[in-house]
Amino acid sequence: MNQTRLRGVLMLVFILIIVGTTACGGNEKDATPIDPNHEKEVKLVGYLIGEAPKGMPQVLQAINEKLKRDINATIELNYIGWGDAASKYPLVLASGQDVDFIFAAEWIYYVSEATRGSLYPLSRELLEKYMPRHMKNMPPEALEAAKVNGTPYMIPTSSPDTMVNVALFRKDVMEKAGMTGITKFSEIEPYLAEIKKSYPGMTPLNLDSRYDLPVPFSYLLSEKFAWSSAPIDSGDPLAEGVAVDMEDPTGTMHSMIEEPMLGYQKEAARIMKDWYDKGYINRNPYANSIRSKDNFCNGKSGIAFGNSIDTQNVFMTCKEQGIDIYPFPLLYPSGKASKVSLLNNGAAIASSSKNPERAMEALDLLMDDPSYAYLAYYGIEGINYVFTPDGRIGLPEGVTSETNTYPPDAAGFWFVNKNLFKPMANWTDSYTALQEQIRPLVEAVPYRNFFFNSAEVKSEIANMKNVSTQYAQSIYIGAVDNVDAALDTLSVHLKKAGIDKVKTEVQKQGDEYLARQSKR
Repeated sequence: MNQTRLRGVLMLVFILIIVGTTACGGNEKDATPIDPNHEKEVKLVGYLIGEAPKGMPQVLQAINEKLKRDINATIELNYIGWGDAASKYPLVLASGQDVDFIFAAEWIYYVSEATRGSLYPLSRELLEKYMPRHMKNMPPEALEAAKVNGTPYMIPTSSPDTMVNVALFRKDVMEKAGMTGITKFSEIEPYLAEIKKSYPGMTPLNLDSRYDLPVPFSYLLSEKFAWSSAPIDSGDPLAEGVAVDMEDPTGTMHSMIEEPMLGYQKEAARIMKDWYDKGYINRNPYANSIRSKDNFCNGKSGIAFGNSIDTQNVFMTCKEQGIDIYPFPLLYPSGKASKVSLLNNGAAIASSSKNPERAMEALDLLMDDPSYAYLAYYGIEGINYVFTPDGRIGLPEGVTSETNTYPPDAAGFWFVNKNLFKPMANWTDSYTALQEQIRPLVEAVPYRNFFFNSAEVKSEIANMKNVSTQYAQSIYIGAVDNVDAALDTLSVHLKKAGIDKVKTEVQKQGDEYLARQSKR
């Protein structure tokens, strides 16, 4: 080989060495190609509802490692507790503090916050640019449903849930009480009495202050009226207000202190008072922060309240402890239940966000990229879940549903695309039967996607919530001396708070909604 050719070969080798060193050496940031739009690293501040599972730090670290690599961003995650939602959710958005995204849904002040200007205005074009995965999967009508005054302010989930509210009973207690089934919630006293008699460490109705407190009362109301378990004006299950029969095609609104709702409330209140007086209900739910579903399998609560999705871990935990569950789905008097709103789960960008585009990109990954969605919903593979040989989702060896530090559905990432997931391997027979039972029962009702804009009556609704806290919540749990007198007092104060004005505004918006629907 001549010298000229040798020099050429050596020069080529030298160049290859330099290129290889540049490509392989240095830190990960240097090694990863950075999109010009992602050159600046950002920290996104997010808020979810509930409380973080024990395993959240490890899961969030894994999510952030992926986000750092993919879009040069990380997330600081915060939680708004169930009991704090009414006060803290609006405060977080109004305080001017750093917040980029927040869980959003029609049942947690979406319309009022959008109207107030707290949420970032979106468009189909914007979402297609920054959330292409999500836009391919989301039902197109969902974004239309999210419009407030013509503009969407939230990103609905790609997979609207098929679910109903449920109350879970123990089959062993039912058998001891001589019960083979339950057709009406108002007829469960033999079950409650058996617990009081034979299970000294168990409270038949062990209600918490955040979720459970109004639920048994609401179940009793639902035997008479196809309502959504909360007033349509505030969406707050703890408040009194205006209700609508979800199956009524005329959309007639009803003040809860006028007939027929007043009569239904009196019937429910008398049953609750009877149960409270007999010691079936814990004396002070206001001081209890543990939900009944979290106290059920350990024998402290006789009934667990939740929905057919967030109770799946209860079925599995109880099975591991040898407890068989009888699920009682909450249905309308017709035997049906409403399809979940298209806006039941989603996320919104805060109007104060300094990085709305990067927040949308992060949500696109979390919601619709399988690797992110599994992390957010199920945790870390090998630690919180594994894939079984038949392709299902199971638990790692040595991990139980009770000891799992990151149970499915527990972290508040309810907006991820659940259509991406494999079925669970350890669903119990009773949980599978519940899923099969409710599937044909859900129906599209006239007011499924009606969301009240409270801007014109927000002070009246705030006053009604205050009145409800003072005078209604004791009625819900039966802790009153006289039902009629307690409801009379409640009615007087709700009238002063402006419930009639609220009813007029709700009826007006409801009529307008039904008129628009009839033209489609």
